[in-house]
Amino acid sequence: MKNTKFVLLGLLIAIIIPAALLTYRHYHPKEDDFTGIKLPKAPAAAPFKNVNTDVLYNEKEWTTNFTHDGTIIRADGWYYVFSTDYMVGAPPTPGIQIRKSKDLIHWQFVGRVFEQVSQEAWDWTHGTTFWAPNAIKINGKYYLYYSVSEVGKRNSYIGLATSDKIAGPWKDEGAVFKTKEGDGNTVNAIDPAVTLDKNGQPWMVYGSYFGGIFISKVDKNTGKLVNPNNQGTLLAQRKDMNFGIEGPEIIYNKKTGYYYLTVSYDWLEDTYNVRVGRSKNITGPFVDYNGRDMIDPSDESFNTGNKIVGPYSFGNDPGWLGTGHNGLLQDGENYYLIHNARAGEDKYWSHLHVRKMVWTDDGWPVVSPERYAGETEQKVSESNLIGEWQQISLNRFDDGVQRSTKLQLLANGKIKDGKGKSQWELTGKNTLKLSVYDPGNAPEDYWDITVKVLPTWDWENWKGTLAFTGMNQEGTVIWGKKIIAK
Repeated sequence: MKNTKFVLLGLLIAIIIPAALLTYRHYHPKEDDFTGIKLPKAPAAAPFKNVNTDVLYNEKEWTTNFTHDGTIIRADGWYYVFSTDYMVGAPPTPGIQIRKSKDLIHWQFVGRVFEQVSQEAWDWTHGTTFWAPNAIKINGKYYLYYSVSEVGKRNSYIGLATSDKIAGPWKDEGAVFKTKEGDGNTVNAIDPAVTLDKNGQPWMVYGSYFGGIFISKVDKNTGKLVNPNNQGTLLAQRKDMNFGIEGPEIIYNKKTGYYYLTVSYDWLEDTYNVRVGRSKNITGPFVDYNGRDMIDPSDESFNTGNKIVGPYSFGNDPGWLGTGHNGLLQDGENYYLIHNARAGEDKYWSHLHVRKMVWTDDGWPVVSPERYAGETEQKVSESNLIGEWQQISLNRFDDGVQRSTKLQLLANGKIKDGKGKSQWELTGKNTLKLSVYDPGNAPEDYWDITVKVLPTWDWENWKGTLAFTGMNQEGTVIWGKKIIAK
């Protein structure tokens, strides 16, 4: 009889204890549980220096340093970035800088296109350096568009170079479009970007502060404008020279059926930020999440366009300024956005940033809050999310540095707010929904935020973690990064 009791007691223990452990683990999960997640590896053995005077006159060590106004293209198994002539501490050597990478993470400086601006461009503008190039492949040939301009005036020149190989040599084909003070146009002939519409027809989008952003059809046989005497169709505009707009790019997403226009607002040294609108037609109209037309010459244009990248700082990190003039890349099923960013320690040190782009459920592009380190979207579980996060709201009304605030996701589906009214829920593969109680500020007292969660490299703390990116019900982009307990 005693043996039977001991057996029954043993069975009860065998059943109850595992069940109790499972219950405990469910309600008391580890805060840094990355079970099932493949985090990216460290991009280097040690953190990169954002300001590094040792590389000033050593181009082989430039990597991402001094990249400005980059365009990105994939060719011959490499990713190439062509960019504006820029450096710190001395006048830049003219010639359109070239960098390449195998993985979008490790970059090498490989030289320049040309050694000086053409005589034609000099005669027109008296500009000595190249600005804002753009590269595209059409019918087996590479086309490289570039700008030369007189600073602060519309005496500007968009030129074209061609090559059978991405590495060159490049042949200068002369002017594509020129503008002059008093020519009767409003557009400024800088910042060209050529894209193919869904039927394979190339178009050039271009322009800046002066008259806004325009688009014009390109002859696919010559790479030049079909109508070089017409400035084209207006796509985006702000009030005047005090409301900066420049650096346009357009990309088409076959799955959503939309064209997406990105532009940069404000001043390149600090408040630079990237905005986006979309349209079913490449010639517009392009509207943002709230239906506001990107042609907005009113005093309210600071509220136009979804701000998807802007100056930011996580925690006590100096952060990044001048986060603008982007390039766009579709690589198979993956999309990426590149832009220049200036170090918070010294705003004259500009770097190339590459960010993975993901798509909201309603077809809007958003980008990772951290630089790309090889991550992919993956299925996440609730236990992966519990713990402390840093959250940044990319306020459309304020283009200064947006600093992170604390966000605590609790194991019971609550968000720590002192009132017990905020909640979170994981839906689908990697969609996180936040309902944040903020009476008097949020519509109907709650911010409804839907974000995509993805693994990332925490460049500020130099370790793998999770991040999220998405929007609230007003179209404001929200970033987040999980903080690993020490």
